[in-house]
Amino acid sequence: MAALPLAPLTDTIEPVALARHRGPRATLLIVLKEGGSATAKALAAALHCSLNAVRHHLKELEVEGAVEHDPSPHGVGAPPHVFRLTPRGHGLFPHRYEQTVADLLDHLVATQGRPAAVALLQSHYRALEQRVESECALIAPERRGEVVARLLALEGYMATWSPSDAGGTLTEHNCPHRVVAERFPEVCAAEQAFLARAFGAAIERQSRITGGCGTCSYRVTAPADPEGVAP
Repeated sequence: MAALPLAPLTDTIEPVALARHRGPRATLLIVLKEGGSATAKALAAALHCSLNAVRHHLKELEVEGAVEHDPSPHGVGAPPHVFRLTPRGHGLFPHRYEQTVADLLDHLVATQGRPAAVALLQSHYRALEQRVESECALIAPERRGEVVARLLALEGYMATWSPSDAGGTLTEHNCPHRVVAERFPEVCAAEQAFLARAFGAAIERQSRITGGCGTCSYRVTAPADPEGVAP
C-alpha cells in the first residue's frame, strides 16, 4: 500500500520512535495516544486519508493487540466504533529503560532502604527543575507552561500545555516510567511537587495514567499576584 500523507503533530509534542511502526500507522497510534480515543472517521480526518485506509490500519493494529474498540452511543442506527490503545499499545511508546530503572530501585531498597530510592527519584525532578529555571530566566512568566511542556516532551512524556486566564492545564500523554510509578507511587508525588515549584503555583492532579486514565493531567492555578511566579 502506498504511503499515506501524514497529519502534522501537535507542535509541543516531540516526535517519538514507535517500536516496529512507521508512517501513517505510527501517526495513528500517536493520535490515539494524544486524544485517548477516536472513531475511524475522526482518525481519517486527522491523517488526511481515506476511511478505508484507516480501517485497514486499525484492523492490523487490533490483530497485533495494540488497539481495541467498543461501540459508542450514537442515536438511531448502528453506533460507530470508538478506538483506543490497549496496554500493549501504550507499551509501544518510549519508556526510558523503565524496567532496568525499576530493578535498580528495588536493589537500592534492599540494600539501603526505601527512603534512599525515593531520594533518588526526587533528585531527577530537582535536575529537571534547574533546567526549567534556566530556560525561563529571560521569558515572560505566562510562557513558563510552554517551557515545562517542552522539557517534559523531550523526556518522553508527550506533554502539552493549554493556557487559560486562571493558569492552564499540563497534560502528559505518555508515562515514560510507568513500571517505576507502579512500584514507587512516590514518583508521582515527586512529579507534582516539581510542577508546583516549577510554576510557583497551586497544582491539582486531574488524571493519572497508573490510575487507569489515558493521561496524567494537572490544573495549574496562577497566583493572584503575578510577581508571585518566579521569572
